[in-house]
Amino acid sequence: MRLVTPDEMRAIDSRAIDGLGIPGLTLMESAGMGTVRFIESELGDPGGARIVVVCGKGNNGGDGFVIARGLTELGAEVGVFLLGRADELTRDARANHERLDPECICELMDERGLLNLLSEMADAELIIDAIFGTGFEGAPRGLHKEIIAAINASERPVLAVDVPSGLDALTGATEGECIRASWTCTMALPKLGFYLHPGREAAGIVHVVDIGIPEEAVTTVAPLRSVLTEKEASSLLPQRDPGGHKGTFGKIAVIAGSVGYTGAAALTSLAALRSGAGLVTLGTPGSLNDILEAKLTEVITRPLAETSERSVSAAALPAIESLLDSSDALALGPGLSQNGETQELIRAIVKELSLPCIIDADGLNALTPEEIGARSGDAPVVITPHPGEMARLCGRTMSEVRDARENVAADVATRARATVILKGAASVVADASGEIYINPTGNDGMASGGSGDVLTGIVAALLGRGMSALDAGVLGAYIHGRAGDIAACAMGRMGMIAGDLIDLLADVYAELESGVYEG
Repeated sequence: MRLVTPDEMRAIDSRAIDGLGIPGLTLMESAGMGTVRFIESELGDPGGARIVVVCGKGNNGGDGFVIARGLTELGAEVGVFLLGRADELTRDARANHERLDPECICELMDERGLLNLLSEMADAELIIDAIFGTGFEGAPRGLHKEIIAAINASERPVLAVDVPSGLDALTGATEGECIRASWTCTMALPKLGFYLHPGREAAGIVHVVDIGIPEEAVTTVAPLRSVLTEKEASSLLPQRDPGGHKGTFGKIAVIAGSVGYTGAAALTSLAALRSGAGLVTLGTPGSLNDILEAKLTEVITRPLAETSERSVSAAALPAIESLLDSSDALALGPGLSQNGETQELIRAIVKELSLPCIIDADGLNALTPEEIGARSGDAPVVITPHPGEMARLCGRTMSEVRDARENVAADVATRARATVILKGAASVVADASGEIYINPTGNDGMASGGSGDVLTGIVAALLGRGMSALDAGVLGAYIHGRAGDIAACAMGRMGMIAGDLIDLLADVYAELESGVYEG
């Protein structure tokens, strides 16, 4: 699903209203009634429920008036609080204000009005936030600040209309008080700030309301930024052939590990197996082979020539080339070390690369984007830098990477002729074609050693099934984060380790195969 900035959404709205002749009142009605339908589906029949709707003076408040009317028609007891006077409303908002029973509306102008709101919220079953829209920037002040704080303190379920008030829908920033929503019903398309921290926490469960904006209005603006929904993730998952065999489902070569870093090799290999690969063969330094044979019952191991530092040596190249000839995809880099000879080997492998490959960790430490881009063939490549690795790859500081994650990822993707997964909160997936995805899954409990190795194994397995680099990168990041979210719910974020993600991959694939998402 396309993901938009506030400016892009305004341009889409303008195109729909001014270019295609759809009245703003029609879009507002669709927004409000679509939200009412969501409330019915999420909370059940609202008849008899006490609901408080807090409205600002702009079109977001207008959506709130429509919602209040729709809920009243369904039998709910609705109290509407307007932060301002009716004569200050925008034109469309005023039209919907006039369609409400005046007796249910309170103009909230001062502390007395705030006390009335507090009294109403004490008995409310749901509070609807329609104060600020997508154009909000900065920090709420004065009475607005007090009201948002009071809503958060009420401990009542809160539904935000379009965007939680106080949230910057572009950056995800919350500079002051911000609504902490249980749900956000956003209009037409999800907003970028919902998937960036701390906006992701503020927005709660995001539901996109179809308000009838034609596809033509969206493609005119043509944002290339997207977020993968659970339905889209399910549709991307490669189908398994009931008559297939272990050679059918992808033969993955993993070149990984050095002394002290056998764990990286093991995690990558196991994650590939748990992601549906039929065969996984691990090439690792010869002196470490027995350790990994004992640790990895289902993985084939290949002892490789090694350096005096017990990393894979250049002499292993013929054996690796032979392995790659019989493989469908390659995972290169986890735990290989920064030994000079090993890094020369990595460069030699990438230069002649002829099969799909994911490069991570020490694989990236050996290369520049231009060296990856100069490989002899057109085999799909995914690279997975963390911010420190990305800073080296693009010649910027970590703070510069942090402040321009999308642009940095897109630039390196172009230079490397590859799909980039820039790991972090939230991970950015960028492709040389210009496509950018913001990954909606994952949490800070995944910030532990080995988590990136698991991602490498997942993506390698997807590449081995013939997926494009972009699809494998986008789906792999989604699956990796979803496993982390299940782990966080089951055991808390403090105690999670990378191995937990592997154990839970089966649950993620079961969700995607069934099309039933557990939330």
